[in-house]
Amino acid sequence: MEAGGGAGEHKKASLRPAGQNRPGPMKRMRTLLLLFLCVIGATPLGGVQYDDYDDFDDPQTLGTNATDPSAPDVRGHRPLTRGRDVYSHNRHTRPPISGASRYNGRPTAPSRGRPVEEEKPVHRESGGCSYGDGELGVLCPNGCELKTALLKQEKSVATSINELTPLVNDLSRSSNVVYNYATDMSNSLTERQRLIGDNGRVINQFTDQVEEQHAFIKDTVDNMFPSTLRVLQGVVEKLRLKIEKLEKAIYKQREECKEPCETKCPIPVVTGKECEEIYRHGGTESQMYLVQPDPLVAPYKVFCDQSSNKGGWLLIQNRLDGSVDFGRRWDEYRRGFGNVAFDVGKGYCQTPGEYWLGNERIGQLTKMGPTELLVEMEDWTGAKVHAQYRQFTVESESTNYVLAVSGYSGNAGNCLLDGALELFGVNRTMTQHHGASFSTHDRDNDKWSPGDPSKQCAREDGGGWWYNRCHSANPNGRYYVGGAYNKQMAKHGTDDGVVWMNWKGSWYSLKAISMKIRPLFASG
Repeated sequence: MEAGGGAGEHKKASLRPAGQNRPGPMKRMRTLLLLFLCVIGATPLGGVQYDDYDDFDDPQTLGTNATDPSAPDVRGHRPLTRGRDVYSHNRHTRPPISGASRYNGRPTAPSRGRPVEEEKPVHRESGGCSYGDGELGVLCPNGCELKTALLKQEKSVATSINELTPLVNDLSRSSNVVYNYATDMSNSLTERQRLIGDNGRVINQFTDQVEEQHAFIKDTVDNMFPSTLRVLQGVVEKLRLKIEKLEKAIYKQREECKEPCETKCPIPVVTGKECEEIYRHGGTESQMYLVQPDPLVAPYKVFCDQSSNKGGWLLIQNRLDGSVDFGRRWDEYRRGFGNVAFDVGKGYCQTPGEYWLGNERIGQLTKMGPTELLVEMEDWTGAKVHAQYRQFTVESESTNYVLAVSGYSGNAGNCLLDGALELFGVNRTMTQHHGASFSTHDRDNDKWSPGDPSKQCAREDGGGWWYNRCHSANPNGRYYVGGAYNKQMAKHGTDDGVVWMNWKGSWYSLKAISMKIRPLFASG
């Protein structure tokens, strides 16, 4: 029994749980594997950088699905360089100007009708205007000023001719007297030589001197005097031809000036600090006007939209046909460029052209008080949308014209504040335009490696703009007819068209887009 009991006890001991003795190798491996999986599961994804998301296939993380060839190729930003390039968002941007408006609500029954135009408009630059000039505020001279200049020149030339004619006549008479004297002297010498024969050395010596003098006088009379006379006659003939030409030009101007001089594009008499004040003064027709926000600055021409959304809008930017190149330098964007408006046969400039008002003027207008912005756009099918901001401010050149906006409404998508909705995280943040400085291809102020010419938004994207790194909106980009374009068509392979990403994406260039500002006032 004891032997059997000892055997049973040994059997039970061999069946004890492994945990009561040293664990086996298989058990240890399973334990380590479970511990490793728990550590991996507890590690947060917040430690993963946005530029490392190419290692994942989650489209909600990437903004685009790298495994889906039909997904949009978003190029409104510039991708981060893995492990080295860090984007820092400017969190200290001053908000746009707000507060009390300079205007109350609109009158209930504003006076309407065409503005009264002067019969003979008199402006700082009189005579008309030329809208292909490329410079804002330049008017061309009229024919009557040319007539005045020609008449002044005619008087001056006629006076010179009258003074020159007596001198020429005196010179001609003097030359004839000298010529006759020389001829008489030559005849006397010939007769003397015939009479004296060979009277000796003294006579021969005297004769040699006389002959030398005779040769000199004869050469002068035969060569120098006629040459000088011919030159003077040529001068007189040229002057005569010029006088005849001037007389014909004056006659032509007199014929053309029989009718009163008229400008091709008369500017209405009504004016103001901006288009809203013009509207309240009775200028309710949409056309070109003169504005003068600052009494110390000369007035300049703008296009006033007096029909969209109750009117009073001053056009600061307009793209409609690609006729004006927006790939300009810093100084041109500061001053402004393009064609404000032109006439299509109605006698006044009621059709806006493509132009940029100028950063100095835009900044001065927005700093006068709370200003709202209206961005209207159209695609190539005729569909139209808009984006409106209740506050819009552009700072001075000392800040590189920093942009500040707030209070979005509309149906185009809030590109300026939200950035591109196709992107996520910092990739979206770097496409926001609020707080960005203005950049051109010769003045790099964007946040994409400042100072590196190989990483410059304005150079790649075709125009001056408030680039971040780089954009979700690019109204001043290259103009592509038809809308859709691709990397092969783009100069640098980037989305450099007239883009508003939150409406049409990166690779669709709009047919038309305009930016208009107006003083913010209570509706009424």
